[in-house]
Amino acid sequence: MYLKPSKGQLKYWAGLGHGKIRRREGRFLAEGDKVVREALRSGREIDAFLFRRDRAASRFPDMAEKTVYELTGAEWKKISQDKESEGIAALMPVPRFRSATDISPERETRLLLLHRVANPANLGAILRSAHWFGIKTVLLSEGSVDLTHPKVIRASMGSVFHLDLIEQVDFMEILPEIRKHYRLFGTVTRGDLPPRPWGNTPSAVLLGNESHGLPEALLSMTDEPWCIPRTGDADSLSLPQAAAVILYEWTKGQEGTGRGHGGRWGK
Repeated sequence: MYLKPSKGQLKYWAGLGHGKIRRREGRFLAEGDKVVREALRSGREIDAFLFRRDRAASRFPDMAEKTVYELTGAEWKKISQDKESEGIAALMPVPRFRSATDISPERETRLLLLHRVANPANLGAILRSAHWFGIKTVLLSEGSVDLTHPKVIRASMGSVFHLDLIEQVDFMEILPEIRKHYRLFGTVTRGDLPPRPWGNTPSAVLLGNESHGLPEALLSMTDEPWCIPRTGDADSLSLPQAAAVILYEWTKGQEGTGRGHGGRWGK
């Protein structure tokens, strides 16, 4: 038996499209078939599942003990954040993010640091790449997009649920501490040092904003500035493209990446 939502519930779920309401209520909607499957696979807490009437909830046997709501097409349009919705979403509590002061090189060999990434689709794509290349811990600076933004969740294709995320980090304060235990690589658009493998010695990579890159104050704290060599005449790479190249080069030969063991491209 599926439950029928009340008008109040529909209004509440629709409101979760706004960051201010997500923060106030401590809840967000994770929408999309693969996103929901990854939420289930990750073992994260899920409050309820929402289905559009034309979807077959029986395809998700893990939902047997969960609260499930069935919505009409008109009701679904009121809450969905996707233009081409797949008609399924999970209502989830906003996770309690760790503190950057808890980081330990014994537990986290590699760190990905993201400074003021403002585009939610870009952030989601970077998190998906981080998951692919075996990065487990990602630090996000102050002034970055909300990790529970619908476009972040969607673009990550559920990878966000498999990462240890730390948000609202003051990089000016934390970078000197990170450098005590990690080799810290910055990223620049022009330079002579290409990204390279770094084995399993503790290391961290710092990526900057889509439009402005890294401020000089942060770059001056890094040990090396990495730059992706250009062999063509394209003007630039997008931030997710650059991140994927750097992550690939950085993690070559490291244990636990799963490289060459049946990974799957695409959706």
